[in-house]
Amino acid sequence: MIKTVVKFPPGVVIVLDHKGEQIPEYQGSYERVRALILKDAPDSARFYHAVFNLTETPTPREEW
Repeated sequence: MIKTVVKFPPGVVIVLDHKGEQIPEYQGSYERVRALILKDAPDSARFYHAVFNLTETPTPREEW
């Protein structure tokens, strides 16, 4: 189950489950995986935009 979704510049997405393990089928370019992630992610999933200063900025699901 999807727990954490992180979008990195320039549009690469990684997805983690509740154990912190990557879920490969949801990872890749933002354009390719966005719709699938939004369809399959539970309401409890957390979405982030990563920034290069190594902090995570929470992002509302609707803006992700």
